[in-house]
Amino acid sequence: MSSNNHSWSVSDIPNLANKIVLVTGGNTGLGFETVKVFAEKGAEVILACRTVAKGEAAKTNIGQVAGKITVMALDLGDLTSVKAFADAFLKTYSHLDILVNNAGIMMTPYGLTKDGLEQQQGVNHFGHFALTSHLFELLKATPGSRIVNVSSLAHKRGEMDWDNLMYAEGKEYTPIKAYGRSKLENLLFTYELQRRIKAAGLAMEAIA
Repeated sequence: MSSNNHSWSVSDIPNLANKIVLVTGGNTGLGFETVKVFAEKGAEVILACRTVAKGEAAKTNIGQVAGKITVMALDLGDLTSVKAFADAFLKTYSHLDILVNNAGIMMTPYGLTKDGLEQQQGVNHFGHFALTSHLFELLKATPGSRIVNVSSLAHKRGEMDWDNLMYAEGKEYTPIKAYGRSKLENLLFTYELQRRIKAAGLAMEAIA
């Protein structure tokens, strides 16, 4: 009995020569593997992470690939850094085919970003929201572009409390609740962004 079921694998990814891919948090974990595969497929990959030295170490670990890897500094917990990164990116690149919003922090004690946001939401959602916003016109101008927001089943633990979204002064804060909220925000952002993209008839897509 034959089956048409097909398990997707890296071999299904086409040649990505002349494609520009941006991966946040590309120095470790899923981000590292994402950078590696895209570069092996011939894309020019921008590995964005907070510490350039760690990014360069990851690039060295990947070794020789068909594509090119460029490391750029990006601190998603600082919206000024996000804007500076986006400005530098826009001055350097004429198109952006794939944006992978991957970087994140998980289960941290209560703390705030430089902009006064609860840090898990600040890094995992608001930093990526700002980055996507700054680069959106470039993505829109690139036919077939993709925005990928890396999600998690932890969103099931998240809930939106609009009266205390940032856990003011640590009130009702627990690491898992805040992380779950940040991942729920990732999904809500993706759904609404894709809705607007479709409504506008744009040749691009947002997925999680």
